[in-house]
Amino acid sequence: MNTSTGNKSHSEGQSTRAVVTGGAGFIGSHLVDLLIEEGYHVTAMDDLSTGNAANLAHLEARPSFTFIHGSILDRTLLREAFTGALYVFHHAAIPSVPRSIDDPYATHEGNATGTLLALMAARDGGVKHFVLASSCAVYGDTRELPLRECSSLSPLSPYAVSKLSAEAYCEAFTRCYDLPSTTLRYFNIYGPRQNPDSEYAAVIPRFIKAALAGEPLTIYGTGEQTRDFSYVTDVARANLLAATQGTAGIYNIGSGSQVSIAELARLILDATQSQSALSHLAARPGDIEHSLAQVTKATRFNWQPLISLLEGLTRTVEAVGSSVSGYEM
Repeated sequence: MNTSTGNKSHSEGQSTRAVVTGGAGFIGSHLVDLLIEEGYHVTAMDDLSTGNAANLAHLEARPSFTFIHGSILDRTLLREAFTGALYVFHHAAIPSVPRSIDDPYATHEGNATGTLLALMAARDGGVKHFVLASSCAVYGDTRELPLRECSSLSPLSPYAVSKLSAEAYCEAFTRCYDLPSTTLRYFNIYGPRQNPDSEYAAVIPRFIKAALAGEPLTIYGTGEQTRDFSYVTDVARANLLAATQGTAGIYNIGSGSQVSIAELARLILDATQSQSALSHLAARPGDIEHSLAQVTKATRFNWQPLISLLEGLTRTVEAVGSSVSGYEM
């Protein structure tokens, strides 16, 4: 892997260079893979606070790949990484509602301030298009389903507020500095490489890990709350299409269908052939009851979801199972 602290020249392949902040993370690393496959010279930037260098280890020998170990809050590093890049895909963030409740300032600094600094570096570096990874959390808890990009916004957590602030900064930089930007509001992304071990782990990797270990699957609340889950390769493809087609604005990225958490648990038990029990704890503050995306607006840049929940869960269970010693699918 080519490694840089920000001093490496990026003259080679500048016209096809893309930068992915948070590039060692779950979503970011899948996007890096797609960009490399499509012939881009890719700079992945990550401080590895939540990302994992192992997600990019398979790219070590690629001359078109560079890794920068550094923080999104380092202005000098951002400026050097972004200058001359064609696209910036901004995925660096602190991505957890519960964590934001525990430490709202760190979430604001990483998500809102980090986006502002990234936009400034993109503006000054001549970037042609900026894509922001945002969240359906900005909508809050509403009976207005499916959620459309024009739906009312009522963020319920510091995380949601930080993402809404990042969205507003993107719109402001497009208006004030003519920096084209696309905001993608993600609805519960899942797939291989998603960390199941964090105390803030998302529900699908947490359920799969418990099911494979024969441990209870813990549901917060009744389990009747619903979510719209989207497979990670669909999300990576949305990023690339939004940038290459220069489509500015705000777009939902989800599956356009919903499933209850209790039904999700049953699907994962079936996929893992597990006899694990279900257990319930009290609902967590900041969690919403129901979520469902209207995704037709994203057809403007020729995107639609391709991977069904059943197929995506099968792929994810196989990926997790292959990494667990002694487990056979």
